[in-house]
Amino acid sequence: MSKKADVIIIGGGITGCAILQSLAKYNLKCILLEKEPDIAAGTTKANSAILHAGFDAKPGSLKAQMNVKGNELYHKIKDELDLDIKWTGSLVAATSDEEMATLQDLLERGKVNGVEGLEIWDGDKVREQHPNLSKDIKGALWAPSAGIIWPFGAAVAFAENAVINGAEVIRDCGVTSFNVADGKIVSVETAKGCFKAKYYINAAGLRADEISALAGDNSFTIKPRKGEYVLFDKSAADKMTNGVIFPCPSKNSKGILVCATVDGNVFVGPDAQDQDDKEDTKVTLQGMDAIINSARKLLPEIPVGAAITEFAGLRAVSSTGDFILGKSEKVENLIQAAGIQSPGLTSAPAIAEYITDIVVKELEAAPKQDYKKGRPARHIFHLLDNADKADLIAQNSLYGRVICRCETITEGEIVDAIRRPCGATTVDGVKRRTRAGMGRCQGGFCGPKVIGILARELGVPVSSIRKDRLDGVMYYDKDWKNNDGGRA
Repeated sequence: MSKKADVIIIGGGITGCAILQSLAKYNLKCILLEKEPDIAAGTTKANSAILHAGFDAKPGSLKAQMNVKGNELYHKIKDELDLDIKWTGSLVAATSDEEMATLQDLLERGKVNGVEGLEIWDGDKVREQHPNLSKDIKGALWAPSAGIIWPFGAAVAFAENAVINGAEVIRDCGVTSFNVADGKIVSVETAKGCFKAKYYINAAGLRADEISALAGDNSFTIKPRKGEYVLFDKSAADKMTNGVIFPCPSKNSKGILVCATVDGNVFVGPDAQDQDDKEDTKVTLQGMDAIINSARKLLPEIPVGAAITEFAGLRAVSSTGDFILGKSEKVENLIQAAGIQSPGLTSAPAIAEYITDIVVKELEAAPKQDYKKGRPARHIFHLLDNADKADLIAQNSLYGRVICRCETITEGEIVDAIRRPCGATTVDGVKRRTRAGMGRCQGGFCGPKVIGILARELGVPVSSIRKDRLDGVMYYDKDWKNNDGGRA
């Protein structure tokens, strides 16, 4: 494969997909290259899924600017892109006089950053809103503009809109080298051939420093910081929370929080473990115990028996301590979008606008006159009333066959997830788009059926269907028993 474009984006996480969608509004040929079989396979799929208000970042930093702007943009694009967002607000809880002073500092910082609506509540008001929280909580900082989101779904929404507007997403396409001449990238070599562009955008997440170095820019490094989480069944929500509850933050972390998800689950975590391995997302018994014990400071009665899975994600911590955005000083046509750790998810639309402004100016690109807003409609079967369910089944009988019993996900939804722009090609790709396999049994019942549907729709043998990443081929014995236990 050999292709030419105006812009090539390297990395298909939330940042890369948001940039692609933003650039697709202009008369530019844009290609996104992703090394994994699916987009959003790294940090984007495993994080706290919070849209931060913006009071935490240092005033004047790129993090502060992008956070507040990004939050504002999500409020504007939620309906247009059909994003799974709940504007729950957030609380930072204090359990001592010292922490109450920290809340005041955060309040003042938030005002400087331009965050509106911040208030400090006393402990009684906190427990009035969240009755399961600790009696030791003296007060909390309330941020009404914060919310929760499905991050993978947001990345998919950005990608789908970009694709229907002419952009390309090429997966299983890891970068191997750059051809550079006179301080300028001529082309990029990948697992699927050579690609040429006028500008190259580095949005490679944890690997952004490696991509930059390959092109000749060694000006920063990225270190992974692991965070472990425990996820609880929906049945535990009434005993936990339906919002976002932070402890007072530390130097390295916003702390072990208790947080709802857009689908009604609750999680606790993450911790903060600095490490060198950019692939190590293993969870540990020690980590889980530490997270549960720390979370009990906010929520004393945690229903541990309702835990359904554990997972870990890696944050991309830059050597600069801030986002790295803009044109490289070492490589003429390389643009950096690197070091995107928290609040990177919230900042993604703002980062996309920031990078797009640079590209549009450099290439003198005009807006598309035929730009298409939104993305193809989704049918979420279990959210429909009975009459609408009947109508949908009458139109497509596949919606009458439930594949995932835990989450009531139908074959019609799974087929749609595969056939959509930038659709699913792996078991976890289906899982993240539809929630098939995310329930109490974690795919023990529906996993083999999902594999069969994937093989049929993609026209490939069952044995070639992958669970997730490049090393994640799923093998089944003759009894169709999942050899990896069906864990997430």
